[in-house]
Amino acid sequence: MQHFYFDHNAASPVAPEVLRDVAEAMPEVYGNASSIHHFGQAAKRRLEAARRTVAVRLGCSDREIVFTGGGTESDNLAIFGVARREKSRPGHAVTSAIEHPAVLNAFAQLEREGVEITWLPGGRAGRVSVDDVRRALRPNTALVSVMHVNNETGILQPIAEIAEVARAARVPFHSDGVQAGGRIPVNVRELGVDLYSIGGHKFGAPKGVGALYVRKGLELAPLLYGGRHERGRRAGTENVVGAGALARALELDFDWGALAALRDRLEAGILERVAGTAVNGDRTYRAPNTSNIRFEAIEGEAMVIALDLRGYAVSSGSACSSGAVEPSHVLLAMGLSPDEARSSVRFSLGPGNTAEQVDGLIEAVAASAAHLRRISPVALSGVAG
Repeated sequence: MQHFYFDHNAASPVAPEVLRDVAEAMPEVYGNASSIHHFGQAAKRRLEAARRTVAVRLGCSDREIVFTGGGTESDNLAIFGVARREKSRPGHAVTSAIEHPAVLNAFAQLEREGVEITWLPGGRAGRVSVDDVRRALRPNTALVSVMHVNNETGILQPIAEIAEVARAARVPFHSDGVQAGGRIPVNVRELGVDLYSIGGHKFGAPKGVGALYVRKGLELAPLLYGGRHERGRRAGTENVVGAGALARALELDFDWGALAALRDRLEAGILERVAGTAVNGDRTYRAPNTSNIRFEAIEGEAMVIALDLRGYAVSSGSACSSGAVEPSHVLLAMGLSPDEARSSVRFSLGPGNTAEQVDGLIEAVAASAAHLRRISPVALSGVAG
């Protein structure tokens, strides 16, 4: 049986071009970029070339790019780096309830340290209100953090507008761009953000490498202590090959916009073939590759397993906690009931997905839904089909 991948928001396959670069670089680039000898300087040149490429792609200076171990570290460095730099802590910070756990849990830790947090709702559309951000700001607000693209729904947040509000209040603004970088056009200058996180494994680079844009002049408290790597902002010997892979992946000109037609084809097919279905969140302001659909009277985890058995990899967006499947915090923050959240499935497309695969997935979803509703003790009359 063939298997087809529709879970690109979790991780993407390494692009062939990137894989070739990594295979070529690994045996050759093994020097420490901090060493002054030939091998160290060769590594340094490769690292700085990667930094320039990333900077060009994000629309900033190469001195504003910090290489990290991935999106989570980038988010943590931004959040703790700003919040812990002030001698007057604790203070106040603002984020949304629909953030990725890398941001949510970082803010929860700040809360434990005495920082007061304002948690903004997502609303039924899954978009943070700019007015809510404005009303949340206080004289002692040290940081605002709102993601660019939601990892579960694909909803685009009004980042430029929020950045304008934060800038007027002179509050640093961070955006988790892990689901955006390498997928949609990102220019940090045009967005107006002060900090912006990306993670390589979402767009064709290997796992374990990311980057953080830090606006010139913005000081960060270190997250890691050690040497003076990355201009003192991230201690630890740099992953030179990983940085090169991240840069190479950003250079790829795959048309992610073309996936919107496939995403729409998938949605239309499922909504037409399966009764009792609906798309979660705004259908206008979203990334081109993501659809989050709820299935009345079907557990999302059951649908994920059923589709896997038919050769299709998708995700429920749920997380396991204490042995029990918890409803998605994102969907709950959007106002869905726990049952609606548990019945939702995320489909995320990427390079390599085709119309034929989408049509096959539609058939698999329809067959799985019919089967699951037949055997479900909570199946409702009128939704099976």
